[in-house]
Amino acid sequence: MAEDDFNSKIITAIEEKGVWFDTQELPKLQEDYRLHLTCVRNLFEAMVNKNLLTPDPYKKDKKISDVIQIENLEFTENERNTVLGIRFSDYESIVDFVCNYMKFSTKQLDMEKIRKLLELNNTFTWSNLTENAARPNTRGLATCIKMLRNGAPPIILSLIKDTTHKSAEAIKEINDGLKALADYQKESYKVEVRKNVFGNPSFSMQTAMASPAAMLAEIRKHFASSMPKRHFAEPLIQEIIAEELGADRAERQAKLLAAFQQEKKSAKKEETVDTHELLMEAIRTLGTSYEHIALICRKFLSNSEILQSEHNSFRDKLARFFRNILGLQPPPIIYDVVIVDKKTEAKKRQSIQFSSFIDSLSKRSRYYSSFSVKHTPGYTKIASVPETKALEFLSGQMADCNRILNESAALDEYFKNKANAVDRTKIKGISMELTAVKNVLVKVNQHRAEYVSYKEEQEQMRKLGITGES
Repeated sequence: MAEDDFNSKIITAIEEKGVWFDTQELPKLQEDYRLHLTCVRNLFEAMVNKNLLTPDPYKKDKKISDVIQIENLEFTENERNTVLGIRFSDYESIVDFVCNYMKFSTKQLDMEKIRKLLELNNTFTWSNLTENAARPNTRGLATCIKMLRNGAPPIILSLIKDTTHKSAEAIKEINDGLKALADYQKESYKVEVRKNVFGNPSFSMQTAMASPAAMLAEIRKHFASSMPKRHFAEPLIQEIIAEELGADRAERQAKLLAAFQQEKKSAKKEETVDTHELLMEAIRTLGTSYEHIALICRKFLSNSEILQSEHNSFRDKLARFFRNILGLQPPPIIYDVVIVDKKTEAKKRQSIQFSSFIDSLSKRSRYYSSFSVKHTPGYTKIASVPETKALEFLSGQMADCNRILNESAALDEYFKNKANAVDRTKIKGISMELTAVKNVLVKVNQHRAEYVSYKEEQEQMRKLGITGES
């Protein structure tokens, strides 16, 4: 009976810890990765601007579909700019993949993925960025940071200190969480054996309890049929046997239960929904669209240059000549586009003043970047206003984004249609960026709808006198 009691308790404890990981710990780890990604990008941009690193020229051609280990081989001082530039570019791309394409759940993050993530996190030793570090990548990065500090203005020094400190903290939190997840996955595997193998009608517990060798043989006998497609991990099977038949089994069982039941208690602390946090998550998520908006801006500038370069007739040259003589500014670039209403399919013509439109996109990208990560000044400023104002702000920004998406789609179509045949292949499409921003808005709308639903429920309960809220 004691063994049956332990089995039921440990199975329940492991299942509840899995829920804790999925609802609390893993979302937090993903947030830590997002913070680290922002730090990495800020630091990389600063080093590139100072010509300390050269970005990988083939970065856009590399399709990241998995977490891969980045080289950490030695390189010479002359190679540092290029070699470390490529490795840092790859590192940023893979961390971006982790943030935006990996699913953070206990089902998805198995032992192999945990191993890959830990290897990725070890590409640079953020907690020990010194020039005498053991690994070449860390030494190279430390050297670049030292050169970046030399003669740098206070804002750059503050950026370096902030990004390296936050990265070190974030990676430590992530590594601790991943190691805890690895422990959970091991215990989860053992629980699977207890549930499926021990629970197999053909499995004889009486035979298995005769000796450790007998239990190993009985488990091996029924393993393939009870757990198809699962690897027979003998070290973990031996742990199960020790927990069942070892001289210290009572101590092992008590220690195991205590570890998971302690987590269970901490998971119960949060029983109510934090509506303010939910609303701020929606706002932070909106901020993550900044990079896609910035890329749209850059592509439009390139496309406009191509179109303007086609206006090189004698009449165009003569007009430019007289403007230069008279000191006149060139006329504003205006593109007449066709806006399509996605709901009604109605079409309307609209004139877009290009420089104003680009300026608006650029400002929006920078503004969104300021609150795309928790605890930044931009995020803290919005978090300090009343929820009603924050919700009004969010709704207004979403409306603006939808309008910008429609105008951008129309301008994208304009560039593709108006370019000469010889230049058409040079025009850069923005369909991927538009889709990415739309996906962000879908997530934002889900958070907003959830927030509104909770607030309405709270208000209804308050009116009924069920809660003590006023």
